[in-house]
Amino acid sequence: MSREFSADELSRLAEFLHAHGICGARLTGGQLAVRPIGDGHSNLTYLVSAGDRRVVVRRPPPPPLPPGANDVLREARLISALAGSAVPVPEVLATAPAGDVLDVPCYVMNYVAGPVVTEVTPAALSSPAERRRIGEALVDTLVTLHAVDWRAAGLADLGRPGGFNERHLRRMGRLVADDEGSPPPEFAEVGAWLAAHVPPEAGASIVHNDYRIGNVILCPQPPARIAAVLDWELATLGDPLFDLGYFLACYPAAGEPLTPTGAMSAAALEAGYPSRDELARRYAAATGQALTSLDWYITLAQWKLAVLYEYGRRRAVSGGDQYYADPALVRSFLDAAHRSAGLGPMPLTSSR
Repeated sequence: MSREFSADELSRLAEFLHAHGICGARLTGGQLAVRPIGDGHSNLTYLVSAGDRRVVVRRPPPPPLPPGANDVLREARLISALAGSAVPVPEVLATAPAGDVLDVPCYVMNYVAGPVVTEVTPAALSSPAERRRIGEALVDTLVTLHAVDWRAAGLADLGRPGGFNERHLRRMGRLVADDEGSPPPEFAEVGAWLAAHVPPEAGASIVHNDYRIGNVILCPQPPARIAAVLDWELATLGDPLFDLGYFLACYPAAGEPLTPTGAMSAAALEAGYPSRDELARRYAAATGQALTSLDWYITLAQWKLAVLYEYGRRRAVSGGDQYYADPALVRSFLDAAHRSAGLGPMPLTSSR
């Protein structure tokens, strides 16, 4: 039995799966095999084996949570809305409010078989030609997502795309600001640069908000294709170029220090993967977008990640997820933001 699920929860989960026709035979909690999958730093994901059926359960992590994050029922609604589009997503099988199965909301989706690439490309897809196809498939899927008619999909209330860039910058800044609204000193220079150069939105689309190679499942055999895009918990309506900037900010480049998200995508340093510039040009050619402000979007993504890791670091001090405890993780994102903004190097010491 997984330590995250009590015997009572497993019993309720077994009943829930049966009641929704996910498992044909009625099972007991003791007949379910549950194991966590993924890195466990966002919504928690579990592979549940029930007889000959495998499904995935998603639930939020323990509180406290950043404002607006970890709404798994919103995530399930979005994935369901994308089911009829060309964006590859898992199938949502059932949802449950808090108290029905667990003490938190959760949902069940089908299990999609295939590798998730982080540090190394799996052998079956490791030729330079297949690696290039993976990179191209990543940016092509982003193009496909941004082309979805979100109004026709019933998602017009998912967010407020007007003023997205400036509003997103302000909201992220509030997560680490002091009582007077001032950012930590090490955040100030990049924050001021971003505020002074906010571009107008380049349109309105669904934005994934955490799109990177480690958040997709690949088909296990050539030719390289994306079988499913995962981790939609932060998705909203906004500027499509934010997604592109975030994707490129998480995509490592030879000769540059690795940020934590770059380390999670280190496979892209292997021979054959397209460069950032190649991916940006492919996106621009497919969408017609002008990328004159791309450095701003990349810098915003690096600064936002620094904010979120600093938020996590402060929680870790009080016993939260210890993955975030090292302040060097925050520093790596701020260093990257300084580079992409063309600012001088970060001071060697910070206020912490």
